[in-house]
Amino acid sequence: MRAYSLLDLAPIPEGAAAADALRNSLELARMAEESGYRRFWLAEHHNMPGIASAATAVVIGHVAAGTKTIRVGAGGVMLPNHAPLVIAEQFGTLAALFPGRIDLGLGRAPGTDMLTARALRRHLAGPEDFPSDVAELIGYLGAPRDGARIRAVPGEGSNVPVWILGSSLYGAEFAAHFGLPYAFASHFAPFALEEALTLYRARFRPSAHLAKPYAIMAVGATLAETDEEARYLRSSQILGFANLRMGRPGPLPRPVEDLSAHLPPEAIAQAEAAFSCAAVGSPATARRRFAELASRYRPDEIMVTGMIHDHALRLRSFALAAEALAGLVDEAAAA
Repeated sequence: MRAYSLLDLAPIPEGAAAADALRNSLELARMAEESGYRRFWLAEHHNMPGIASAATAVVIGHVAAGTKTIRVGAGGVMLPNHAPLVIAEQFGTLAALFPGRIDLGLGRAPGTDMLTARALRRHLAGPEDFPSDVAELIGYLGAPRDGARIRAVPGEGSNVPVWILGSSLYGAEFAAHFGLPYAFASHFAPFALEEALTLYRARFRPSAHLAKPYAIMAVGATLAETDEEARYLRSSQILGFANLRMGRPGPLPRPVEDLSAHLPPEAIAQAEAAFSCAAVGSPATARRRFAELASRYRPDEIMVTGMIHDHALRLRSFALAAEALAGLVDEAAAA
């Protein structure tokens, strides 16, 4: 493992507003920069009362302007929602403002319900359009083309690094075929993780973008002084996920002592399964779990994420995670 990074959804906690969430994201990014995180990514979700990062490029600009060295990017932009030229212009602008610090992760899901997806892009692109949309977007970001009648300005020549995101084998095969770096969403969809990383590495074709495969593994992280406190803090994320699955989306709930008093057993089981790729507990417990995951899946980079209602405790959780992950990076470098 070479590095560790952070994925933020700009959560809106119960009792707070979107403005609070966006201020919290910037404060978290500053802490991440000080703690050695390589990247700070934000995710595109729409029509979700508990997530403030819908206008992802705008939030990336907000975070990049308030930090100095950490890479800031999209984890990711859901390309079916957008015209490739618009994304090229947005991220080309970000690259012009913050040279060498912008990443562009792309997903092929809408990141929302289909009604909202239609509102975002009146003439919906389907998953089958994803390869051509990615190729078009990369073309806009590449070197100027003789005779090109459509140019991304800013964007042209910026060569913003493009990542493929995925939670299935499709993204792994796509990233391998086109020689692009790959990030697997194991923090909420861990079931195909091992097969996807194996396929990506086996079928990777070197390209102008990347000589060797490079894979990020997303891992949930909730750390506190004790295992019991960490499990208590994580209950907010379990509640929020279960409520979303049951058609009751809302702000990030406050933590509870007993999930069974608020959710049926099957909802708890589904959430626990979805979030099984996670490190939850004291620093010692979490470090053992991070080490176990790194040893089994051999990611080039671990990207942690987590939803904690209390912002100060969320900052503390990711600071503790950084300490654990930095130790693993140092051990890997020494080996």
